Amino acid sequence: MIMINRGHILKNRFLNLLQLIMIVLIFLTSCYTEESLDIPVNDSDANLTDDLDLFIENNFTNEYGMAIRYRFVDRYVDPTTRVTPPRLTVVEPMLNFIQDFWIDPYESIENGEKFFREHVPAEIILLGGFIYNGDGTVTLGTADAGARITFTNVNAVDITDEDWRTLQLQTVYHEFAHTVHQRYKLPTAFETISPTGYTSGGSWFNLLDEEALRRGFVSPYATSSPNEDFAETVSFFLFDTNFYETFINDDEDCITADCVSANEGRDKLRQKISAITQHYQKVVEIDLNELREVIQTKIADLE
Repeated sequence: MIMINRGHILKNRFLNLLQLIMIVLIFLTSCYTEESLDIPVNDSDANLTDDLDLFIENNFTNEYGMAIRYRFVDRYVDPTTRVTPPRLTVVEPMLNFIQDFWIDPYESIENGEKFFREHVPAEIILLGGFIYNGDGTVTLGTADAGARITFTNVNAVDITDEDWRTLQLQTVYHEFAHTVHQRYKLPTAFETISPTGYTSGGSWFNLLDEEALRRGFVSPYATSSPNEDFAETVSFFLFDTNFYETFINDDEDCITADCVSANEGRDKLRQKISAITQHYQKVVEIDLNELREVIQTKIADLE
């Protein structure tokens, strides 16, 4: 089993937007109010908490053995990091979203329910906002060796908001993909498909999306290591409606060096998708193409 460090993080690729958010946060820091959901503040909150805990127990804890952590507990984040807990009213809608777009698609395909129940993390952590890092990046979600997945920005829950939905789907499909290489290793020779494209430690966020594509990667973060490359590629394949147009199908009539280079990157990505889909079929008997079709149908139904 390949282990990942505790607090393994998935970074957001939309850095320009995040830099703006960071500027706003600087102005808000002085008036930040510490939030806690450990103790209900009134009877209505107490009743809501009781109903919510019963919903969680019946639908997640008893059914899948998953503990849902929505109260603000310091041990779930780095002690140097400030985060916001989720509001009580958004927890159930977020869990319904997780059920609809993560659990149900796996359970609807052949061998999917068996795979999900055997690999489901023991804990799901819900945080109200983002986790902001000192290097200017934002943590979208974390996974601890397949035992825990953390969702951020839960307070903004809105499945019709494409940006919010994409963030959450990218997080959960990425983190859940890590369980495959952790338990069954990477596909044979996966690291050799684009060996010179990986970035040195801590420098992936200096790349643009277009530069990552020319190297044969779906995102700058994918260049940070073969493990992240694997998880990012699985994630984008499942959630990105335009995956084939962006990453697989060559641009025709290329007349520039960048266009030719992008097509060369797409050739590497075709090799990666072939290796990944064969690996899933071989080691866990899951058809990723079938899973993608189910997920894409759900996304299309929202539009």
